[in-house]
Amino acid sequence: MAELSEALLSVLSTIRVPKAGDRVHKDECAFSFHTPESDGGLYICMNTFLGFGKQYVERHFQKTGQRVYLHLKRTRRLVEDNSATGDPPRKKPTRLAIGVEGGFDVTEEKFEYDEEVKLVLLPEHLQIPRDGLPELPDVVRDRVTGAITAILAADSASRKQEVQAWDGEVRQVSKHAFSLKQLEPATRIPPCGWKCSRCELKENLWLNLTDGAILCGRRYFDGSGGNNHAVQHYKETGYPLAVKLGTITPDGADVYSYDEDDMVLDPKLAEHLSHFGIDMMKMQKTDKTMTELEIDMNQRIGEWELIQESAVQLKPLFGPGYTGMCNLGNSCYLNSVMQILFSIPDFQRKYVDKIDTIFGKSPSDPTQDFNVQVAKLGNGLQSGEYSMPPPSSSNGEQSQSLQQKGQQDGIAPRMFKSLIGKGHPEFSTNRQQDAQEFFLHFINMVERNCRSSSNPSQVFRFLVEEKIKCLATEKVKYTQRVDYILQLPVPMDAALNKEDLMEYEVQKQQAEEEKLPLPELVRAQIPFSACLEAFSAPEQVEDFWSTALQAKSLAVKTTRFASFPDYLVIQIKKFTFGLDWVPKKLDVSIEMPDELDIGQLRAMGLQPGEEELPDIAPPPLLTPDEPKGSLGFCSNDEDDSFCSPHLSSPTSPILDEAVIIQLVEMGFPMEACRKAVYYTGNSGVEAAMNWVMSHMDDPDFGSPLVLPGSSGPGSTIAPADPPSEDGVATIVSMGFSREQALKALKVTANSLERAVDWIFSHIDDLDAEAAMDISEGGRSAADSVSESVPIGPKVRDGPGKYHLFAFISHMGTSTMCGHYVCHIKKEGRWVIYNDQKVCASEKPPKDLGYIYFYQRVDS
Repeated sequence: MAELSEALLSVLSTIRVPKAGDRVHKDECAFSFHTPESDGGLYICMNTFLGFGKQYVERHFQKTGQRVYLHLKRTRRLVEDNSATGDPPRKKPTRLAIGVEGGFDVTEEKFEYDEEVKLVLLPEHLQIPRDGLPELPDVVRDRVTGAITAILAADSASRKQEVQAWDGEVRQVSKHAFSLKQLEPATRIPPCGWKCSRCELKENLWLNLTDGAILCGRRYFDGSGGNNHAVQHYKETGYPLAVKLGTITPDGADVYSYDEDDMVLDPKLAEHLSHFGIDMMKMQKTDKTMTELEIDMNQRIGEWELIQESAVQLKPLFGPGYTGMCNLGNSCYLNSVMQILFSIPDFQRKYVDKIDTIFGKSPSDPTQDFNVQVAKLGNGLQSGEYSMPPPSSSNGEQSQSLQQKGQQDGIAPRMFKSLIGKGHPEFSTNRQQDAQEFFLHFINMVERNCRSSSNPSQVFRFLVEEKIKCLATEKVKYTQRVDYILQLPVPMDAALNKEDLMEYEVQKQQAEEEKLPLPELVRAQIPFSACLEAFSAPEQVEDFWSTALQAKSLAVKTTRFASFPDYLVIQIKKFTFGLDWVPKKLDVSIEMPDELDIGQLRAMGLQPGEEELPDIAPPPLLTPDEPKGSLGFCSNDEDDSFCSPHLSSPTSPILDEAVIIQLVEMGFPMEACRKAVYYTGNSGVEAAMNWVMSHMDDPDFGSPLVLPGSSGPGSTIAPADPPSEDGVATIVSMGFSREQALKALKVTANSLERAVDWIFSHIDDLDAEAAMDISEGGRSAADSVSESVPIGPKVRDGPGKYHLFAFISHMGTSTMCGHYVCHIKKEGRWVIYNDQKVCASEKPPKDLGYIYFYQRVDS
């Protein structure tokens, strides 16, 4: 004890008490997925509050010299099931949710924990248990005890960053809740025996909270439900809120706002019900909630059952490459994408094989380093260390039950998710996301962090050649762009089972008329070849600016592959917009081929006899018939009173601000809306919307508008002040040249944030040309970077023959809700990864996938 006391006294100044704002990493190692429950426990540095497993604590000591650590060891004990009946029956989901109580696939195993707390001093590994701290000298004891108490009491970093589980029941407070008018005299509502006042229905009844009318609800798509009398009542009276009778309990009820067209919360529900003599505290549930009804619909359709293969008992798999990932509530999209990426050798070589090098270069806070956290995730998935069968209990029954379910502890990617989503308007939230968008976001992050080293995302990168032919002159224009995903449209008119679909629609209509349940759902069966043909078919381009005519004309565009990637990613465009711009999902079955040959889509370039269109920039607004300055643009030597106040360049276009605002209010980026109005020549909101919808997938969709022939965004003048050296240094640190950094800052008015976005959206242009004058002496960027900057983007090329390697499936009605799983072909068999469950797949639903990954076949 004397030796330990003396040693602690010498390092007492390094022991800190966590303050507000300090992140205390007491749940997980910064370099691995070890927790206090792991062998060896977790060591928390009492200066930086970073956590380390036994394998990495010495590394931190050697790098920082920090000697004092709080050691946490937690032992989990499975609560024994004393019932003689074995496992209880599987609970039916009661919430439209994933990863929350009552939702789909909630693990209900219960555990108890024993915790051991010690103080450890490195490198001698001197230690003292928490109950031995009173024996320390007063000055040491007070400081150490205060720090330990604060660390144990502090919210862990993962708790602060933890997002809520996705829940389809999350609702907003109605705008009518606090100002709802209720008519006098009030109608007294009996506690039971309700019936629709306009028909004989006694189920699915709604009480209008303004006048007390009891009416039946909407008719569901399968013919069940009500006769729409509650909706009709709202249209006649305008009374907005109604509560579903039979769902009222002391905990709440289903409340619907017809005005807001959504399920809502009513904080004053008890008061509103008491107006009609209903005591909310005495009511009991007698009818299904809307969520329960929607779950029934999902299960009846069978998409969840088919994709998860939950109708059969699957064999669980454990070991390297078969590690599950915890669903953090809404992270199934992330889990599915990362499982597939780390099944690809290039990502394994980059992050797993070089993990020691990456960790050796880690900064002082490795939890905030991209390469460290990606390597940590990859190693966690591939090592097999976290893919173990559940521990045996005393009688072994619970352990066997968990193994049969395919359940394993797996890894929880909290640090990775927090870092990858940092600063992103969507991936930093707790909402469900589109797996395709996350894939592209992650690839973008890899690109940004691999500028000066090997880049595994090159396995997906390919060149697209677009050929536009002016029909008036027969002249052509060829352009190339980089892409990572082949997006295939779904031609519904190519369905193979049109007769069955038509018969289903007839039966559905008859069932609705006779108020009977709908027949079994019939999915449209679309051949994959039809999707490929729809992609490669010539596309008509209206109002194409022909540089040969110096006027608008009709053109056709064809798209081909200028290169074939090592791994071809195919997205089936199931998610689309209805006529009312409401997102919807196409319920289709597409039999994807196991072997794919797209060699016929190889681009051929300029053909003999073809004549290229002149390379001439179009006029500012593509409207040469308009007088200069009246509509197209304004210049400094004319009256600029008609110009928008934020447009000040010598030839700034006049853009219809009303149309821009309309588009922005629909949720599109400001710069994309400005470009839509510009490139459609102020032709109105419909033309601009069509431009937006057809260019949403462009890599520079949200980049600033750059006028033809200019060097910067149309809304700014190149700044007179030179770019700040701090901004230049920041961009250079990302792997770009000084000249490229200067150019990015110059065209974005010295805005560092915009410059970073701009440079990554124009990365291929910079690599290809870099020819802008950036100095007073007139020396071009090409003079200084020609030797170090490669010409054109790096792509791998080879035969266009592939075999199906993996696919991601989505269950639900839109990308904003639902659940993702993935199937990967490993060691000659298909494996399903459903968060923590990893099992051999019996019948992979290849026809219901959303994103497919094809691997090149070596010839």
